[in-house]
Amino acid sequence: MKIPRIYNDADGKSHFGEAEIPLKDGGPIGLLSEKIPAGSIIFRETPADYDFKWHPAPARQLLFILKGRAEFTVSNGERHVYGAGDVLLLEDTEGEGHCSRAMYNEVRHSIFVTLPDGFPY
Repeated sequence: MKIPRIYNDADGKSHFGEAEIPLKDGGPIGLLSEKIPAGSIIFRETPADYDFKWHPAPARQLLFILKGRAEFTVSNGERHVYGAGDVLLLEDTEGEGHCSRAMYNEVRHSIFVTLPDGFPY
């Protein structure tokens, strides 16, 4: 399974990419990943006028968007919009970081799950 990610390079510039989560046969219930250790879980409501300029992610974390949409911008100006049902791996914990802003005047509900050191993806 591939999920989008934002990461930083050695010069501190952020980029979009993909992380591949390996899956294996789980029998009749489908394909499963290995268990992934998690740190903290943070529930968040972001206002409809949210517009957060350049900032690195506070921790390596998975962002699960439950409601609403947000646009993310990386160092080269590339932009992607993610919405309800999307998962994003945020790894740009150093350097310039990214921008994020609310879209379509929507409140966003999200869950952040911090990842421990050694998360392999």
